[in-house]
Amino acid sequence: MKSVEIDYKLDKIHEECGVFGFYKNDDDLDIVSITHDALYGLQHRGQESVGMTIIDNQQAYTCKDLGIISTVFNHKNLSKLPNGVISVGHVRYTSSDYLDRAATQPLVMRYIEGSMALANNGSITNFPEIRNRLEQGGSIFQSNSHAEIIGFLIATNMINSDTIEDAILSTMNDLKGAYSMVISSPSKLIGLRDPHGFKPLCIGKLKNSYMISSESCAIESIGGTFIRDIEPGEMVVIDSDGFHSYHSKVKKKTSLCLFEYVYLARPDSVIDGVDVNVARKKAGEILYRENPVRADIVCGVPDSGLTAAQGYSAASGIEYATAFIKNKYIGRTPAALGNDKKERLLNMRLNVLKNVVDGKRVVIIDDSIVRGNTSAHIVKILRQAGAKEVHMRISSPEFKHACYFGVDLPEGDDFICNQYSVKELNKKIGADSLAFLSVEGLHQIAEGCKIGLCDGCFTGDYHADKPKMKFEDKFSKKINEL
Repeated sequence: MKSVEIDYKLDKIHEECGVFGFYKNDDDLDIVSITHDALYGLQHRGQESVGMTIIDNQQAYTCKDLGIISTVFNHKNLSKLPNGVISVGHVRYTSSDYLDRAATQPLVMRYIEGSMALANNGSITNFPEIRNRLEQGGSIFQSNSHAEIIGFLIATNMINSDTIEDAILSTMNDLKGAYSMVISSPSKLIGLRDPHGFKPLCIGKLKNSYMISSESCAIESIGGTFIRDIEPGEMVVIDSDGFHSYHSKVKKKTSLCLFEYVYLARPDSVIDGVDVNVARKKAGEILYRENPVRADIVCGVPDSGLTAAQGYSAASGIEYATAFIKNKYIGRTPAALGNDKKERLLNMRLNVLKNVVDGKRVVIIDDSIVRGNTSAHIVKILRQAGAKEVHMRISSPEFKHACYFGVDLPEGDDFICNQYSVKELNKKIGADSLAFLSVEGLHQIAEGCKIGLCDGCFTGDYHADKPKMKFEDKFSKKINEL
């Protein structure tokens, strides 16, 4: 088979960020250690920068840098942080071609009323308009982070507000798009979720202390108890008086990203009433009912394809088998490498168990197809390992539209499903058959979700306004390259 051009990074979907916050009411708890461990539970949501801010005696102490948790949060760096009262943590993935170090979060901002630390997950669709308005008024920005303009708006609204709660609620009136945020003032931990509820955000408790997290898995990983999800348009405030809830006056059609259940979230999380692991298994079951095939074994592409493959196996009666070994110590493929080196790295990352697939008719389940390069490679290595037939099944519909709300997806023309029919794509990747989960089937996997769902990247039907203009900072890359 002809070699295909491989760019693993461009051929998979990436989340933008994960956020975490902790308010300590128990003297025996080590807030630095807790925040460190909780962010490990969210590392899948971003691997390009990490940070935490600790509030102690109303002072902010921050450790953050480019890299993953194990490299940034070494003993030397963490030992400089005090065992304070409030923490804010963040992991980041950026869709940019270059990393803006200044955008590494949490951002600590000082203004006339004090200081605050901010960590955000999402994308503000009216960011260009707000940024332009603020710059025209003389504001100076250190980064292109959406969290930074949110901080500016909160600081501005504080001038005419009695409390930071009022200032944040006023700021929510100005923002469009997706944001799930954790903010700390010198004495309060605050969590807020946009009125659409695009991104998950939840509340947990450890002893008498509270926490806010992008996913429930991070809460449970440190021994905490999941309490509930923060509702779309809700702001929760935790301080010395306890737990308080407020709601924005902005009302929107709720639109949780459906791809959280397919790929983005960790399988041991529960999001808005739906168990992610159960949803993925159901995706496999529905996928078989919609697209049955005769085969000897069903296998999943690690990691998010595994549970869907188990569901496909259960519904079909076809034996479930482990066909791939994934090396989790191989990082993402740098775009600058030659194609031969990229293919070697991909082979190192994903290897086939030949004794499992040799002479077998194989159904292989993956979560999505973006540009098709990885799919073609998977089919290729299965055939090289002796697979008699390879039938690819995808546990989501065809990607055809960009996401404007915080998931790194290309423009519509870059999706391979906009360039080829399913029959043509099947031929291109070299499989014996190819089929996708239907949009109707995708909605069924989230049955019981407490809020509405967004399928815009599959259907083009968005429940929120798309950006009216594109922000371009002609100076940022030049500064980054110095």
